[in-house]
Amino acid sequence: MDWLFLTEVSLAGIGAGGLYALTGLAFVLIYKATRVVNLAIGEILMVGAYVFFGFSAGLALPFWLAAPGTLLVSGLLGAGIERTLIRPMLGENPISIFMLTIGLGSILVGLVELVWGANPLRLPEFMPTQPLFLGEAYVSPKVATAFAVASLVVTAFLILFRFWRGGVALRATASDQAAAYSMGIDVPKVFSLSWVIACMTAGAAGMLVGAIGGISPTMGVFGLSVLVVVIVGGLDSVLGALIAGLAIGLLEALAGAFLGGEYKTLTTFSLLVLVLMVRPHGLFGTHEIERL
Repeated sequence: MDWLFLTEVSLAGIGAGGLYALTGLAFVLIYKATRVVNLAIGEILMVGAYVFFGFSAGLALPFWLAAPGTLLVSGLLGAGIERTLIRPMLGENPISIFMLTIGLGSILVGLVELVWGANPLRLPEFMPTQPLFLGEAYVSPKVATAFAVASLVVTAFLILFRFWRGGVALRATASDQAAAYSMGIDVPKVFSLSWVIACMTAGAAGMLVGAIGGISPTMGVFGLSVLVVVIVGGLDSVLGALIAGLAIGLLEALAGAFLGGEYKTLTTFSLLVLVLMVRPHGLFGTHEIERL
């Protein structure tokens, strides 16, 4: 076996897994706080990538202005979605909200195509391009940078989630909304905060994904892999999203390298079916028991 090739493929897979984990974190945050399965997370990621393109290429803003601007717009998008679409639907049939997010994804794709067109585009270079080696193994500098940024964002999120007052409110609301109300927590405000933070996280992921593979209205399909990640890890588990993201990124890379690119999706969804058969609530998800 060519161990050098195996190492390089594994490193590339772990790098991609970091982006899965980052986007999965956004998915889990919304679900934990509001119990909404947001299937539009891939399209929100795509919007973040295009907004960054508009700032950096369209307005010729430097990266240090374009990136914060993208995060701000992504956060405002999240707040607008939560206030106008999601909040009026809370308490309704979960399937109705589920279908609402599917429709939202299609609307976002249509808006992007109206503004920027349907052709693929390249983001201005803002990542290092100098070859990077770990020992003798080559690592794509863009993938390595994206993984490093994703790791920093995830770490910062976990710290805020643990110690920041808003993070404590998010955790309290996720655990028990009625108890959170009784403790004086503004639960609707927490709902909005969860969407803002999640969409900012997805916007950051969109910039990183777009820098590696370019941007197009179809890049929202990235959300399908993220959906697999959060189902395998557990819809309400931050730890599950992180571990499953890295594992699925590695699995896809190995399957693509040794079996062929057409087997990547087959392998990933085979893992999904296996996990659902053994643990329907995911590897780290909460097993909820309903008593009749």
